[in-house]
Amino acid sequence: MAAGHHDTTAPGPPAGEGGGARAGRPARPRDSAATKRALLEAAQELFATVGYDATTVRAIADRAGVNQALLFRHFGNKEALFAEAVAGQAMELLNSGPREELLRRILDSMLSEDTSGAELFFSVLRSAGNSEAAATVRAELGAGYGRAFAAMVPTDDPADAALRADLLLAWLLGIGLLRTVLRTQPMADADSEAISRHVQRAAATLLGPASPD
Repeated sequence: MAAGHHDTTAPGPPAGEGGGARAGRPARPRDSAATKRALLEAAQELFATVGYDATTVRAIADRAGVNQALLFRHFGNKEALFAEAVAGQAMELLNSGPREELLRRILDSMLSEDTSGAELFFSVLRSAGNSEAAATVRAELGAGYGRAFAAMVPTDDPADAALRADLLLAWLLGIGLLRTVLRTQPMADADSEAISRHVQRAAATLLGPASPD
């Protein structure tokens, strides 16, 4: 099939890993691993910017500088690419260190000068309207992070632990939304270390032993 003319079906792969990009970044020879990495990075940028529904296979391939046939070769379809691009990065953050340091890792990612990590999380929220893929990823991330935070709660009541974990996740999403997406003051320009200290101090109370009734 001619390079770059169809967007809805999985076309046969071109002869080389770097050939046939229609527009965007110029095509360049690369090995399979580099091609896959370029597609993942392009997808992460677009999903974070415009969300799942507005991101097309063609746009991802153009941004990566490859033929869109290679996206189907490496990922199968856009849904699978979304899952790997978003859930893969988020689960890496979840599993990259001790559970007790998870909140700090999340805050470091959300509050860093490079906001791509936080924006990628919000790509799932932007896609919440009618995307089954986004719903699946959202459920996977919520379950994974929720279990991790709930496990920190010293209680024999799993329902209470799950509730406290959800409250913390909701707060983190709100902080990221105000700071990264809406850019409201004073949150947008607040010192990241100050935010992190306040959140960790409050989270220690939320996840800690319950006060006597």
